[in-house]
Amino acid sequence: MRYTVVWQPAAEDRLAEIWAAAKERKAVALAANAIDKALRFRPGTFGESRDALTRILVEEPLVIVYDVSEGDRRVRILDVRYVAPRQ
Repeated sequence: MRYTVVWQPAAEDRLAEIWAAAKERKAVALAANAIDKALRFRPGTFGESRDALTRILVEEPLVIVYDVSEGDRRVRILDVRYVAPRQ
């Protein structure tokens, strides 16, 4: 079954800021697209749980915090951060 992935406005704004400031904008865009794609199917199997409701997922150079509503089949991306790619 497919889930709807929704970026909360604050996370979406932060992603835009990250993209605008990035030296490698393509890497940021590819990571955001990979996150959307991965979370459409079985979002509870990606990343690590942080508490009963939230999970964290690293898709370099991005790290997101998200939650999953099984009843609504909806994933909400709550926060996004930039992490420098590993050398």
